[in-house]
Amino acid sequence: MAAQLYKDGGFVADDWRHLGDDDLLPEAGAVILPLARFLESVATAPASLKLAVLLRAADDPDALAPHLSRLELIAVDFAKFSDGRGYSTARLLCRRHGFDGELRAVGDVLLDQIPLMRRCGFTAFEIVHAPTRRALEAGHNVEVPLYLQPAERAGERPAGARAWARRPAASPV
Repeated sequence: MAAQLYKDGGFVADDWRHLGDDDLLPEAGAVILPLARFLESVATAPASLKLAVLLRAADDPDALAPHLSRLELIAVDFAKFSDGRGYSTARLLCRRHGFDGELRAVGDVLLDQIPLMRRCGFTAFEIVHAPTRRALEAGHNVEVPLYLQPAERAGERPAGARAWARRPAASPV
């Protein structure tokens, strides 16, 4: 089943194409490359080709620091829903490096993970899981009304007397 891009509260067209290590680079368009391939291609890619990077769980997001100003999109792979390293990667990219482009969760993205992913900085989601896709298409509310751990997200506000409890900011997802 092909992935569909969920962003800003609905499914949208995706202009980006994933390429593997052995796929030829096109002369134009928008492609998402694995980290190693991105690092070796970034200096020689044609100016008419928009590059993005796919970070896998074992990849070091700090390797992208010198290139963040030219990236519109970083995709973070969740190979298994039970592997939480992608959440840490997102936090590092947003908080440590100040990345403010599209941060996309790809792979095994499930409905109940989306609010937590958004809280870590994700703004778009490639959905391949059929039940998640159906729930989102049906307008299922994926927001959590109360978080019980602190975070430094703009718009979150304290919820009651507990310093760690937060109400989420208004969001389109």
